[in-house]
Amino acid sequence: MSAHDDEKKSSVEAVTRDANDQLETTPVFEAAHKEGKIVNPLAHLTKAELFNQVEAFATAKGLESDVDLLKRGALVAQNPANFENMDELSRDEKDALAYEVAHKWSHPFLLYLTIFTCSIGAATQGWDQTGSNGANLSFPDEFGIPIDSDAPNHEHNEWIVGLVNAAPYISSALVGAWLSDPLNNYLGRRGTIFVTALVLIATPIASGFTHSWETLFVVRLILGLGMGAKGATVPVFAAENSPAPIRGALVLGWQLWTAAGIFLGLCANVIVADTGRIAWRLQLGSAFIPALPLALGIYFCPESPRWLIKKGRYESAFRSLLKLRHNPVQAARDLYYIHTLFVEESKVIRGETYVKRFLELFTIPRVRRATVASGTVMLAQQMCGINIIAFYSSTLFAQSGFTDRQALYASLGFGAINWVFCVPALYTIDTYGRRALLLFTFPNMCWSLLIAGMGTLLPDGSTARLAVVATFIYVFAAFYSPGEGPVPFTYSAEVFPLAQREQGMAWAVSTCLFWAAVLSITLPRMLAVFTPAGVFGFYAGLNLMAFGMIYLLVPETKCLTLEELDNVFSVSHGDFINHVVTKDTPYWTKRWLLWQRDTPKPEPLLQFDSPTVGAALAPEKNSRRNEEVV
Repeated sequence: MSAHDDEKKSSVEAVTRDANDQLETTPVFEAAHKEGKIVNPLAHLTKAELFNQVEAFATAKGLESDVDLLKRGALVAQNPANFENMDELSRDEKDALAYEVAHKWSHPFLLYLTIFTCSIGAATQGWDQTGSNGANLSFPDEFGIPIDSDAPNHEHNEWIVGLVNAAPYISSALVGAWLSDPLNNYLGRRGTIFVTALVLIATPIASGFTHSWETLFVVRLILGLGMGAKGATVPVFAAENSPAPIRGALVLGWQLWTAAGIFLGLCANVIVADTGRIAWRLQLGSAFIPALPLALGIYFCPESPRWLIKKGRYESAFRSLLKLRHNPVQAARDLYYIHTLFVEESKVIRGETYVKRFLELFTIPRVRRATVASGTVMLAQQMCGINIIAFYSSTLFAQSGFTDRQALYASLGFGAINWVFCVPALYTIDTYGRRALLLFTFPNMCWSLLIAGMGTLLPDGSTARLAVVATFIYVFAAFYSPGEGPVPFTYSAEVFPLAQREQGMAWAVSTCLFWAAVLSITLPRMLAVFTPAGVFGFYAGLNLMAFGMIYLLVPETKCLTLEELDNVFSVSHGDFINHVVTKDTPYWTKRWLLWQRDTPKPEPLLQFDSPTVGAALAPEKNSRRNEEVV
């Protein structure tokens, strides 16, 4: 590098430091933050101070040609609800901002293409689950590890079958999810998704050509590497591109298409069921199908603006935002607002190295609370018992008295219900919130599993037994799909600050998939020892435990920008639990159990102290939020 280049680089770095130094937190902001209030760090600046900051920012980031646009965007970010009274904005810009509030689903085609592409990525996960679901009926016999109760060494073989099924989840949890941090660092969100899509094309095909359980196990371990890195990247990519008022619904596409993958995989199982000895090979191999459009579609999606900001590539981030927003002033508003909160966040959260970013998940209080909350919702997804159905529904139905053919069709019904009942969450997740959906669905999943388990005690082969077991497994799926189905990945993708987002999501995904692996390994033996009735009862009890964990450890995140969530997780666990136990619980007990309709609502734990972008874009939802306990 020449001396001139060194001098130029030093000059740019100095200007950047000056621009960031101008964003010092005001005493008002510090006080509000400590009190757990949701604040806008630009709200207390004068217009002159704001414009000075924007000019320094534009110079530091190479955006001098857009400085006037950035000033107008910063004005909107400072007081987003008052844009109609800003003389600096043109009539077209005011109309665009008003239209954005009134028509929350109106966004450019590229935004929806990005979300659709991310959603396809989830289908690969669901399809693989159901490929192994159907293959479990035949591949153990093909490889000489039969699990029928009268087969020799069947107990040993049950552990092997569980291990083969769990292989992708083992490697995802231990390695794959944690690869997302370096992959994202060097390749970006789009590059990581493309590479993992190639892995998810190759490994299902390879699994169809294996000739021993050992080889199948190794291939599925490699599959897990791609699955883990993809699972930790795709929801984050979707969340970072989505506007706050509908972020939950858009990121929910992950679960909607996971459910779609489960259903389509079950369809494939039924279609190839009569192909003889190669049926299980086709069932496992067909999981490559959704990975093809994922690899092709990601090329056309813009890179995450927040990732580009994190890498200091502000010009690229602005171009990306221009593709994802209708009007340039919206892109300028979001760019400057994200930058401002990122600078505030960086004063506490550095994350310079891989190890430091990992340690900060547990050492920085704000990040630790997000780590606990995301780990709780992910662990609860395994505790609820959904994956004993997704992995082993055909086996469960067969052991409950169904023929193999009936078991496949009964599993297909489960897949259809799991998919269809995700749709209501597109509305409810941003209206009622993530926490409310979880607290509603867990008690209902508990009783439906209990009744399904009791149904297995009816006379073997009786119509009543078949009807009760199938019906209440379907009821269980109907409650799971709009609640614990979509929330965990949506929630985990949004709760971490930008510096820890890859590591945080890796933690969440590894928590989910590690316990999925434990479940997959142990279920064949549990069925043999506990019987289906005992297994259903065991997971019904875990649903109640999960309800209690969520009630005490998971705060609400709806309708705030990703950066504004720092305020939510600034509230300590002690304060949150104290509020829930001493304010929330008495209110709901009196209001809904004792039916005292005139019981006054308690004061909310978090309130808006100044106008924020998230509040302005969803005024009706956030006015309701201020009346609720977070």
